[in-house]
Amino acid sequence: MAMAAEVGDVEGMSLSRSAMRSPYMQWAKLHSEARYNLATSGVAGFPLSDLPVRLQDLEINGPTVYGYAPLQDRLARKTGVRPECVVAAAGTSMANHLAMAATFEPGDEVLIEEPTYELLVSTAQYLGAEIRRFPRRFEEGFRLDPDAVANRITSRTRLVVITNLHNPSGAYADAETLNRIGEIAKAAGARVLSDEVYLETLFDQTWEPAYRLGPEFVVTSSLTKAYGLSGLRCGWILAEPELAARMWQINDLYAATPAHPAELLSVIALDNLDRIKARAKHLLDANRLNLNAFLDSQTALECFRPAYGTTVFPKLSNGNVDEFCDVLKRNYETSIVPGCFFEMPSHFRIGIGGPHEMTAKAFERLAQALDEFSKSGSK
Repeated sequence: MAMAAEVGDVEGMSLSRSAMRSPYMQWAKLHSEARYNLATSGVAGFPLSDLPVRLQDLEINGPTVYGYAPLQDRLARKTGVRPECVVAAAGTSMANHLAMAATFEPGDEVLIEEPTYELLVSTAQYLGAEIRRFPRRFEEGFRLDPDAVANRITSRTRLVVITNLHNPSGAYADAETLNRIGEIAKAAGARVLSDEVYLETLFDQTWEPAYRLGPEFVVTSSLTKAYGLSGLRCGWILAEPELAARMWQINDLYAATPAHPAELLSVIALDNLDRIKARAKHLLDANRLNLNAFLDSQTALECFRPAYGTTVFPKLSNGNVDEFCDVLKRNYETSIVPGCFFEMPSHFRIGIGGPHEMTAKAFERLAQALDEFSKSGSK
């Protein structure tokens, strides 16, 4: 857990670009694995064997220039925008990187929610932003508060960064709230970057990407978290056409040519998304029942319970979360994400997208560990 203390940066300060890294991603790749894993944030992987794919349907090389046309068409239809407003990217992380790179210059001010996904802050820092923060408060259910944005935005702000559903809490922001955020940003000469990768878990609920509220919005998302399709790296950005074209040009510096077999598989996945969606919804619904039963039984935790999403972010009432995570993994073979990676060290993030049987057993072990930790009198 040594890396857990090395999170983020002081507001307004900059780090050497050569020294930049993502503490959370390092931890996730090297330390999160466990027999009973509640540290993942996406739905369990969808098996290739369940897609109608034949080897002869795939090719190594394809006609990609700035977007593979069949994939651009599917993404445009899915999101309800024109193809020229879509930029395909290698997952939501690269989508966020390209969106930021195209919307501010080094030294510009970027206003980011707090708490948030660590990589959003690290990426803005890497690109030379001057970081400001606005709060999303646990006591208010982590709601997105336009007044909090208005109180922190300045004439130097060029981008406001939010997640919807909120990462790590799963809190949902409705269209009225987003409209107000957009108006505040537009008045200051800024855009709004809305990372909506977890919004995909609304499944059969009616929703639209924030980009359709106005051109001041830039939206990122992917098939990774809600559908168990992380390996395809099928991400996208929605932006006004001129800005989208700029993002394609910037991507030439990072990943000039995408992996064409992944593009072909992404088209097949999008053509079969209803079936993939039904499997993911069934899994999350079942796991949420176990989550709620677990939370109902706990006095050691305080928790905002979101209606959707793959994560929750409870607060440990007493004791040190890093110490608890060590006990949980060492004695119960179970992992969760320490809240220090989200700037709230008294919290931890639970993922509910894992296989149902494993997740149910993980909650049993989490409850046992909380009982042991409480009785130990750890402070």
